[in-house]
Amino acid sequence: MYITIIDTIEIDREQRTVRKEGQEIHLTALEYGLLDYLSAHANRICPRAEIREHVWGTRFQYDTGTVDVHLNALRRKLGWSAKQPLEAIRGIGFILHTARSSEEVSPLAILIYDWLHAHENELTNNGLKVHIQLTPWVNTLTIHPDSLRKWLDASLETLLPTAQKGTLCLSSRLNMHHFTLALDMNGTISELRIPIHID
Repeated sequence: MYITIIDTIEIDREQRTVRKEGQEIHLTALEYGLLDYLSAHANRICPRAEIREHVWGTRFQYDTGTVDVHLNALRRKLGWSAKQPLEAIRGIGFILHTARSSEEVSPLAILIYDWLHAHENELTNNGLKVHIQLTPWVNTLTIHPDSLRKWLDASLETLLPTAQKGTLCLSSRLNMHHFTLALDMNGTISELRIPIHID
């Protein structure tokens, strides 16, 4: 059964087929995998490493621009421009903007990825790899961006001195009253609970 994922693009996940304006579009297995993954995670940033892990799996060891090459081929086949509806976030990954407005993508996600990008050398020099698992959120967050940056900076400054080579996990969870953002550096955790406004 086909379902519309954006504009006139439809996908049948059982048959692994794609149609545009009712006409089937031939996609390679990798192109289909990219479209399927990005559409299932629409309106949020999908980091390149996450895309490689889920579409290529363990067969894909190094980032040689392969993700971009296949996404460019997908864009051509679907008639998409270089920026919309699939937007590249420099140095981070991609967002597929669906029929829901791109304004629905929380600026908090972009702020977090910008912050990580700014600290990329510092993390790499300490032998840390970053794993990100952000829960989608739809409520208005009652925190100023500068306050969040200060918390992230302070948490990193606190955690780095005791850090061993390994993983910095940045994760989040959402309940009715709080959005919780956690930095976990090899078992040492710093958490921020952000009050939310329920619509």
